[in-house]
Amino acid sequence: MTFFGNGAWWWPYLFILLAGWLVTDAWRFLGVFIGGRVSEDSDAMVLVRTIATALVAAVIGNLIVFPGGALAETSMALRVGAAAAGFAAYLALRHSMLAGIVTAEAVLIAGMLIGRTW
Repeated sequence: MTFFGNGAWWWPYLFILLAGWLVTDAWRFLGVFIGGRVSEDSDAMVLVRTIATALVAAVIGNLIVFPGGALAETSMALRVGAAAAGFAAYLALRHSMLAGIVTAEAVLIAGMLIGRTW
C-alpha cells in the first residue's frame, strides 16, 4: 500500500486519511486518556511540557534561520528583530501570547513593506 499504488482518483485522498489522520488521532486519544490521569506537577508532565516547548522553539528557530516562501525574501536581521520585538511585547504585556504574535507580525510586515519601497 503506497501513495501511488492505485490509479484511482480517490486513492491519494484515502491514503492521506488513513496514513495521516487515523495514526495521528490514535496518539491524541491516548494522550488525552493518559493525560487526564497524570498530575500536572508530576515528572512525566514536566517532561512532556519541556519536550513540547523545545519542539515549538525548534520550529520557530527553523523558520527564522531557514525560511521558505515569502519569508525567504526578508533579511535575517528583520526576522530576528521581529521575533525579538514579539518576545519583548510578550514579556511587557504580562505574558500575552496574542500581543507577542501581533507585534512580531506587525514588525515583520512593516519591514517587508519598507523594504519594497526602497
